[in-house]
Amino acid sequence: MVAFSFQTAVSTIYPPRCLGCGDKVMSDFGLCGACWRDTLFIGGSICDACGLPLPGEDRSETLTCDDCMRSPRPWTRGRSALIYKDNGRRLVLALKHGDRQEIAKPAAQWMAQAMADIPKDNMIIAPVPLHWTRMVKRRYNQAALLAQALARHTGLPVCPDLLQRPRRTPPMEGMTREVRFSSVKGAIAVHPRRRHRLVARPVLIVDDVLTSGATLAVAADACIAAGSGPVYVVTLARTVKDA
Repeated sequence: MVAFSFQTAVSTIYPPRCLGCGDKVMSDFGLCGACWRDTLFIGGSICDACGLPLPGEDRSETLTCDDCMRSPRPWTRGRSALIYKDNGRRLVLALKHGDRQEIAKPAAQWMAQAMADIPKDNMIIAPVPLHWTRMVKRRYNQAALLAQALARHTGLPVCPDLLQRPRRTPPMEGMTREVRFSSVKGAIAVHPRRRHRLVARPVLIVDDVLTSGATLAVAADACIAAGSGPVYVVTLARTVKDA
């Protein structure tokens, strides 16, 4: 009874707020009706390789988009929870640049749902790393926050420094696909003291946004070169042309 009263008092003083707009909601880490409608969750038919939404509603059918047919991904299967537009974009930017670290918890739940069909036996989670200079400036790695929250939600082990970024790369906003891939080539490697954790086991690479997939491809290549099993990727959001 005392615990219930304390919880009620806390809720009265600090009522749950919408992650998107800050309005009052029924529970912590939720979205109000307006923000929910403005958040484009990915469902229905998708590309099995990169998670791109495709026409149709049957998610059980294995499909591959034109981009992945032309340029196969180094990973086995990729999934994303949201389309990087409207409130989905605002949530990603708030987590990445706005110090809204609390977004990682509900984001991990959405990501876990998006990757429900990915096999998880003996899997280890690894976030896409930041170069140390960017880490100093930003103070935290949003991909690591997502990876740790996803590990808590799924019960899978996470190795925050499984991957490292020995070379700093320029921001990729505005770059063409070709330039993106060339700019990150060789920029990510497996930490030599963590390699034993991925040998012959599946790796799930976590990031905030999938655009061209260049960074995720480099990370997947590094895992495979180090002797991992199949590599999977999951992101909070992904860009979609004409979305």
